[in-house]
Amino acid sequence: MNGSVTAPPDSTGTAPTRVVIADDQDLVRAGLRLVIDRAPGLTVVGEAANGHDAVRTARAERPDVVLMDIRMPDLDGLAATRRMAADDSLAGVRVLILTTFEVDDYLFEALRSGASGFLGKGARPEVLIEAIRTVACGDALLSPSATRGLITRFLTLHDSEPVSPSPLIATLTERERQVVALVAEGMTNAEIACQLTLSPLTVKTHANHAMAKLGARDRAQLVVLAYQTGLVDAPRPRH
Repeated sequence: MNGSVTAPPDSTGTAPTRVVIADDQDLVRAGLRLVIDRAPGLTVVGEAANGHDAVRTARAERPDVVLMDIRMPDLDGLAATRRMAADDSLAGVRVLILTTFEVDDYLFEALRSGASGFLGKGARPEVLIEAIRTVACGDALLSPSATRGLITRFLTLHDSEPVSPSPLIATLTERERQVVALVAEGMTNAEIACQLTLSPLTVKTHANHAMAKLGARDRAQLVVLAYQTGLVDAPRPRH
């Protein structure tokens, strides 16, 4: 099941953020559509009941954000996210994973697959709207606490695996390396700016340059890549 609409610009003259909802439950999609379409500057342009439909709808509609459930028939949300991340024509489409407590273990895999963030299905409507706007702006929906959780998950899953150094690391400047290291520790731009005596905008610029050089889609991917490649040494878990 999928559908699409053509949304007019909002009252400010700015084109609304276009969203595709991918979930195998009709009631969930209906509820999400109701919340999103009521929010200023957001509009649902398509729906999908499985991963295959999600990819097809994303290619047809070129939305700004895809809300992607993990557990779907035929093709799950992680596999669909990987297909979208590998499709150059969908480079501007951000994926926001919808998760439940039962699938939190998929967090690392979701981000590694190309998702820009994750959100619990039990989130309040205003949190959902803010999450969509955050991801649509190109920022990762990954708070410092979530970043630390991601690091812990990385250690748990990959403690015995050797890192894979990337030659792209050599393209980073010393300042970019410093910023990436602090991003990987879960620090915000403001916190990094304070520590390095820079402006938050300069920090964001360095982070963006590092993402471009390393091929990271966003801040979340940058954290994953930093640990995968050994750019940042993973701290030992505390007992």
